[in-house]
Amino acid sequence: MKSVLPVVAVLALAACSPQTAEKKAEAPVAATPTATTPKPPKADIPAGDYTLDKSHSTLVFRVSHLGFSNYTAAFANFDAKLKFDQNNAGVSALEATIDPKSLTLPAPPEGFLAELTGAQWLNTATYPAITFKSTKVETTGPDTGKVTGDLTLHGVTKPVVLDVVYNGGYVGHPMDPHARVGFSAKGTFKRSDFGIAYGVPAPGTTMGVSDEVQVTIESEFSGPALATAPAAATPPAT
Repeated sequence: MKSVLPVVAVLALAACSPQTAEKKAEAPVAATPTATTPKPPKADIPAGDYTLDKSHSTLVFRVSHLGFSNYTAAFANFDAKLKFDQNNAGVSALEATIDPKSLTLPAPPEGFLAELTGAQWLNTATYPAITFKSTKVETTGPDTGKVTGDLTLHGVTKPVVLDVVYNGGYVGHPMDPHARVGFSAKGTFKRSDFGIAYGVPAPGTTMGVSDEVQVTIESEFSGPALATAPAAATPPAT
């Protein structure tokens, strides 16, 4: 600590010393342009039925824990079917199914996972599936939209809205010969609306686990096969 003090004193004196008139103003440093990640194209993405690419999709949720942190967990097993038309959102539709027993927690204490899948929380023995079925798909911008649907959780069905970003896609690739599209989505709901009110903080306090649940979804879907090259024309008979 003693060896640091002289250095601090020198720096302080230098900062307080008057600048000479001969010292030229330093040229401002040009700001480094912020790099942006290009998005995949969206042209000619075929309409049709798409299935979830589970290897490139995640379903994460967050709840406030005592107001100190946003406790984050996920479901490992889920599936979805998408009827997709990027030029007509109104005919697009989504259905998803989640296995609540696949709840994944960060370093859970002994017995904690069983508690959360038990009767006071998800009650997976009685309610073995969570489902979502869209009732309306609408665009809000060139790359954004809203998906309204019926969420069935803990035996209760309520409407939930997801804010969705369309990340683009392609018609297919030699190493991936099917159309592919990708989306990011976020939504919130109150767990007490679905009969899971255990541990909700009393009004005006944060002592407990928040009623509001924040959901974040990253997903990729695989669709119609890449069209093959047209066959060569048959030469006319001579």
